[in-house]
Amino acid sequence: MKKDKTQKHLQEEAEKHIEEQFVLPGDIVGTNEEYEAGDGTYRLRGNIYSTRTGNVEVDRKKRSISVRATSELPPEIKKDDIVVGNVVNVRDSMTLVQIAAIKGHGEREVNNPGVAAIHISNIKEDYVKNIANELALMDVVKAKVIDTDSMRLSIAAKELGVMSAVCGRCGEPLAIEEGKLKCPACGKTEKRKLSADYGTGII
Repeated sequence: MKKDKTQKHLQEEAEKHIEEQFVLPGDIVGTNEEYEAGDGTYRLRGNIYSTRTGNVEVDRKKRSISVRATSELPPEIKKDDIVVGNVVNVRDSMTLVQIAAIKGHGEREVNNPGVAAIHISNIKEDYVKNIANELALMDVVKAKVIDTDSMRLSIAAKELGVMSAVCGRCGEPLAIEEGKLKCPACGKTEKRKLSADYGTGII
């Protein structure tokens, strides 16, 4: 009985530590074995990731984990804003991004962000032949808003592009090595249009 109480106490302490975390879109907040994915999260290959900027919240009764934005007044997206979001669809000529945060607004959740598009012509200054070599599903990207009417984004500038990505084979976070992405788990290499801030968490 004493052992069970100690184990329960350690688990509660671990969850308290988790709840102190401030996370960005694409950060791992837990695993499917530990929790159900709640608001502000999504599941991918056994892990639970954040879809927004905010604080981790654990529901001990439901065994679910969520990410809660702390702002009461969400900001509106404007032209020339720098935003961060998750790639939710990759097509032949464009990529669709679910916007999660705006640079300069800290952990405030965006008001009705919806889905924005990055056209193939707004990925690089140079010609892009295959969009799949530049962006992939679940990538976290930093982009500039170039049109709010049709919600179009650009990642052509050096500081814009993919901020974090996962391996298409095993789902592990990709590390950057000499300007290229490599999976530390399975060794697979992948191409992306990288932000100069890849892997730093800096918006």
